[in-house]
Amino acid sequence: MHRIFTAIAFFAASSSALVAQTAPSDVYRSVLRIEVATQVPDYETPWNSGRFSGGIGTGFIIGTNKILTNAHVVSNARRVLITVHGSPTKYPAKVEYIAHDCDLALLSVEDFKDFASFPTFTFGDVPELESQVRVIGYPIGGERISVTRGVVSRIDFQPYSHSRVDSHLAVQIDAAINPGNSGGPVVQDGKVVGVAFQGLRQADNTGYIIPTPVVKRFLKDIEDGTYDQYADLGVSEFPLHNPAMRKALGLPDDGTGVLITNVVPTSSSDGFLKPGDILMSLDGKAVDSAGMVTIDGETVNLNEIIERKFAGDKVAVRFLREGGWNDVEIELKSLSWSRMYAIEYEKNPRYIVFAGLVFQPLDTNLFATAKFEDITVRRLYTDYVPKGLFKKHKDIVVLTRVESDPVTSQLGGFSGFAVDKINGVEVTDLKQAYDLLHPEEMPEFFVIELFGASRPVVIPAAAVKEADERVARNYGIAKMENLTD
Repeated sequence: MHRIFTAIAFFAASSSALVAQTAPSDVYRSVLRIEVATQVPDYETPWNSGRFSGGIGTGFIIGTNKILTNAHVVSNARRVLITVHGSPTKYPAKVEYIAHDCDLALLSVEDFKDFASFPTFTFGDVPELESQVRVIGYPIGGERISVTRGVVSRIDFQPYSHSRVDSHLAVQIDAAINPGNSGGPVVQDGKVVGVAFQGLRQADNTGYIIPTPVVKRFLKDIEDGTYDQYADLGVSEFPLHNPAMRKALGLPDDGTGVLITNVVPTSSSDGFLKPGDILMSLDGKAVDSAGMVTIDGETVNLNEIIERKFAGDKVAVRFLREGGWNDVEIELKSLSWSRMYAIEYEKNPRYIVFAGLVFQPLDTNLFATAKFEDITVRRLYTDYVPKGLFKKHKDIVVLTRVESDPVTSQLGGFSGFAVDKINGVEVTDLKQAYDLLHPEEMPEFFVIELFGASRPVVIPAAAVKEADERVARNYGIAKMENLTD
C-alpha cells in the first residue's frame, strides 16, 4: 500500500514557449501577494467555532483568471485578498480548486479586467542539477516583492508536509523558502519550473519546490471541473536485497522483483495480487529489488508509473506466484479511505454531545489533537486501511471527553476509549451512534461498551434531557451534535 504513504510524480513535462518575452518588471506584476484570513477547527472542543488566524502567501497568473498557489496558503480560508506588486488595491478572491495531497490550489478574482493585460506564466521542464533558478514571492509577509537565486541541489521524492502523509517528486534548491514565499513561481529561462512550497528547518538555505510534472497533473485533473486525487495501486512492497530471502522464495540473485506484503481490501489490486506475490514489472518496466523502475533514463520508485495515470486508467502487471508467471491488467482507482491518515482541511469536526459525554470519529486531525494513549485506539487507527476495517466501520467512534456534570461525576477515567457497542448494538459510524442514543422508544438505561474499559458506561435515560440542558448551558454549546463535515 505504498501510495497511502508515498505518492510519486515524475512526468515528462513538455516545454512551451513564453507568451511574450517581457521585462522582469512586467513579469513581477503577475506575481501576486495573497492575504488570507483563516479559521482553524477546534477538535478538542468541537462545538466551538475554532481559532481565527491569518497569513501571507504568493500566487501567480497562469491563464485568464487562473492564479496558482499552494493549498496550504489558502487552507481553511474565510477571506482571500490579492494585491498586485506596487499597488495598494486589494482584490477579493476565491478558491476554485484545491488539492491537499499535492499542496496546490487554483484561485480566481471576482473581476479579472484589471489583470487582463498582465503577462501569463507558462511552464518549462524539471530543472537540471546544478542549474540556477529564481524564486519570486513575498517572504516573511513583506509588502514588496522579493527575488532570490538558488541552485538545484537535489531531485528526489520527498514528503509533502501539508497533508503529513503524501510524497511526490520535489526539487531541492540552496535558497531558503520562507513563510510568504509559498505558492510563488520558481523561474528558469523565462518559464516556471516549479512552485515554492516548503523549507527545511534543520538546514540553512534549503528549500523545496513542486516541479512542473506535479503541477501539470493537478491542472489536467481539474479540467473536468473536479479534483479527483491520485490513483492508487493499493499494495505494500518489501525490497528483496537479501540473497537468503531470495533463495527461500525461489528467485535468482539477479536484483529484480519486490515482495508484495499487503493488498488493501477494495483497492485496485484486490482480487489480482495477494501477499507473497513477487512483483516483477509494471507496464513492461522491470521492477528492481529496491522497488525502482527506469523511465526516460531516470531511476524512480515503481509507484511513479501509477502517478502518471488517473482513475480509470489501466496498468499491466507481471508477477510471480508460487514460481509461475502471471500477467494481469488492473484498472486503477483512488483509495479514498487512505485519507484517514491525512490532515483534513475545510471541514468542520463531527461530534455528539450526550449527557456530558462527547463522541467523535477518529481521524488524523483528532489523533494529533487528543494524543490518544489507549493501545486499542492506536491499533484501530493504524489498521483502519491496511486491514480493511473501513469495510465494516465507516467511523471509529471515540469517547473523547467527559464534561463535568452530576450524571458524569464518576466517569472521568473513560475518555480516550473507542466505542464498541451501545445497548448491545455494534457501533459502525457516528450517525448510527447518534440514532442509538436517540431512539424512538427510550430504554431505562443507555449502556455504552468501550474497547479496553474495565466496565461499561451506564447513563439513566430519564436523566439525559436535564443533563443535556445543563451541559449546553455551562459549556456554551449551541449545537449538541454535528453529523456532517
